[in-house]
Amino acid sequence: MSSLKSTIEKIKTLEAEKKNLLVEIEGLKKMADSKAVALESEVGTLRDEVKSLKILMNGSEPNAQNKIQI
Repeated sequence: MSSLKSTIEKIKTLEAEKKNLLVEIEGLKKMADSKAVALESEVGTLRDEVKSLKILMNGSEPNAQNKIQI
């Protein structure tokens, strides 16, 4: 009977750990999504800055031949 009691306790412990890990995973997913959104915004700003600097240096809009791929 001791073995059965030990197995039940082990199952309860593992179920609790699983629940905690699932909660942690959800939090990490939300953080990753937020970081991706922030990076998208930052990249857009940097692209705009590159475009503005090219215009400043060339005096006009960059054409397809002069455009640097990012």
